[in-house]
Amino acid sequence: MARTALRPAASALAFVAAAGTAAFAYGSLVERRAYTLREVSVPVLPAGAQPIRVLHLSDLHMAPWQRDKQEWIRSLARLKPDLIVETGDVLGHARGLEGVRAAYEGFQGIPGVFVHGSNDYFGPQVKNPLKYFLGPSKKKGPTAARLDTAALTAFFRDLGWTDLDNRAAGLEVRGTHLEFFGVDDPHIRFDRVESIPGALDELRENDPFSEDNTWPDAGPSRQRQAVTIGVTHSPYRRVLDAFVTYGASMIFAGHTHGGQVCVPGFGALVTNCDIPRAQVKGLNVWRHAFRSAYLNVSAGLGTSIFAPVRFACRPEASLVTLTAAS
Repeated sequence: MARTALRPAASALAFVAAAGTAAFAYGSLVERRAYTLREVSVPVLPAGAQPIRVLHLSDLHMAPWQRDKQEWIRSLARLKPDLIVETGDVLGHARGLEGVRAAYEGFQGIPGVFVHGSNDYFGPQVKNPLKYFLGPSKKKGPTAARLDTAALTAFFRDLGWTDLDNRAAGLEVRGTHLEFFGVDDPHIRFDRVESIPGALDELRENDPFSEDNTWPDAGPSRQRQAVTIGVTHSPYRRVLDAFVTYGASMIFAGHTHGGQVCVPGFGALVTNCDIPRAQVKGLNVWRHAFRSAYLNVSAGLGTSIFAPVRFACRPEASLVTLTAAS
């Protein structure tokens, strides 16, 4: 009698175990490689400005053997973006730069900006995934291998991209003056948010158009309007609040992997930072102190080599078209 009563429970456990195994196999073998391009438009440019196509790339966690990922990223050059924004965690292995070179070789000459994430400094480590439910992951342990961050930075600069780690910079893209500021990775406290005002002051003091406040190829009636963009790897609230305070109208971030493992109908289980789960990926609006900015959080293109699975959260790049505000 007791054995008969236990049979339904054993069958249920067996079904759950089988379903879990199938979901893991799908997430590891199929969805992790189901690379997707997400396209959105954001009305932040001055009236009459030409659209600017921004390719947002993040969280490659690249290993040298990941040829399919490298080929898919390389194929994005066909989109002919006007600007590339790279938000960190590009490396995922001591020889990850080999794969990054192969993936990004087609972007030579396209202007870009970048910041680093923690995995651009330290190699991946085995972790207990259940610890993510207790809060954001901690700083890399003493056994984490130090990666060649300088070589990665040099490669990006060779592509013509601008380093925004605790810096500000300006670019002219399709006739619009874009003003950028960024921070190094807040997840490991490498950010210096307090340096942003000084960096912006220095940028504006050296701006060749600041004295007459007009565009160089137009009459004095056309006022110069810069669009301010913030860039960070990790979208922590304190950083996003500061970006809005300092005038960003558009913010790019990564780090969250979109939750990486999600539940259909519920969404992300964790964010690995303090951003609300509802804003763990995609285009949203971040509000702070009666101000707001558009926020694009990339779900990223990779995973740690020690956690190679995604579920209900495809790896992605974003094509964000900046358009004129009405």
